[in-house]
Amino acid sequence: STQSTWDLYQRMIFEIATIDEQDNTNYFFGFLGIACAVVFANLGSAYGSAKSGVGITSMGVLRPDLIIKSVVPVVMAGILGIYGLIIGVILNQKIGGTAAGYYYPKNGFSHLSSGLCCGLSSLAAGLAIGVVGDAGVRANAQQEQVFVGMLLTLIFAEALALYGLIVAIIISQQSLTQSNYL
Repeated sequence: STQSTWDLYQRMIFEIATIDEQDNTNYFFGFLGIACAVVFANLGSAYGSAKSGVGITSMGVLRPDLIIKSVVPVVMAGILGIYGLIIGVILNQKIGGTAAGYYYPKNGFSHLSSGLCCGLSSLAAGLAIGVVGDAGVRANAQQEQVFVGMLLTLIFAEALALYGLIVAIIISQQSLTQSNYL
């Protein structure tokens, strides 16, 4: 009787230890998804703003009257960081598990892929916005008819990040709960 009670306690302790290890790993992937969304989106935003800002500064020497009109790429690049923030907040609200308090592996993986989807899409869009913004504002200083073409290209570059944001929101909703796990 004492041996069976002891065995029961050992099994309970082992299961609790195993659940804690699984939870920590799952939470790691979930929080890594948040970090990826915010960091990569902000990297894209920073690169796009900096690269476009260099073009605006160079163009401003020749045509200071076009500086305000040329800020469009910087504003569009700044929006990319907001996309990462949105996904970070959504994922942070989802991490915490179910009513039973368990955060399943699928949740961690889906939140990691959601963060990567948004973050890397925003990074790619930031690279495109930076290159197009830099070249576009310089070309706009020489020929103002280039502005519409530059603006359309910037819109399509921004759309890449928007697609990533939409898919990231969809993926983040793929959480597993105790009711659909069993």
